[in-house]
Amino acid sequence: MNNTEANRRSLYRIAGIAALLAVLLALLEIGITFLPGGNTSQETVLDWFTMFRDYPLMALRDLGLLNMGLQVLTIPTFLALYVAHRKVDSGYAVLATIIAFVGVTVFFATNRAFPMLTLSRQYIAASNDAQRAALIAAGQALLAVGESHTPGTFVAFFFPEVAGLVLSIVMLRGHIFSKTNACVGILGFTFMLIFEVLVSFVPGMDSAAMLLAMPGGILSMVWYVLLALKLFKLEL
Repeated sequence: MNNTEANRRSLYRIAGIAALLAVLLALLEIGITFLPGGNTSQETVLDWFTMFRDYPLMALRDLGLLNMGLQVLTIPTFLALYVAHRKVDSGYAVLATIIAFVGVTVFFATNRAFPMLTLSRQYIAASNDAQRAALIAAGQALLAVGESHTPGTFVAFFFPEVAGLVLSIVMLRGHIFSKTNACVGILGFTFMLIFEVLVSFVPGMDSAAMLLAMPGGILSMVWYVLLALKLFKLEL
């Protein structure tokens, strides 16, 4: 076995593990909702500061802490999909990989979880109303960019989902992965794309959007599991 083949198999193994870890993170995200503070709604900056004071880990999670890990895990996964399809549909595989990496970059550039944690601590320690007002204004500016599922974070979520959709179409055409795997991805990422558009730009559609997010999330997890199982086979 030459070095190129060994490296390719190693990438498939790492990507398969990353895909399964992505599913575990998604399940953890769901499970956290049932813990104290896990289903709290924050409407204002003061609500967020209170959340950070009472449930700091939950507040970080609500501002995308677990999604940071998920974004990192997509890097080897999408890269492995490109390598697997580079000889059968390299153009779209490259395009999807680039879109995915841009999305990861944008996500980390716009995430404001830890800056909001810092502001919340400063707010608690503030000694006068002027300081508190300044910190509230700073918090509002951060939320305008980094609050999850709003126009400020739309691109960060939209790009990886577009990449997943394009790669699922590539999988369907490439015949390396199963048709079931590809179709599950197409449906799941399409549901999630529509969900992002609705919650980000259509007021009052949160409940309706969740009807798409639930099956979209489940299908996305199934996509990752099927993907991991095939990548482990390709590694052999």
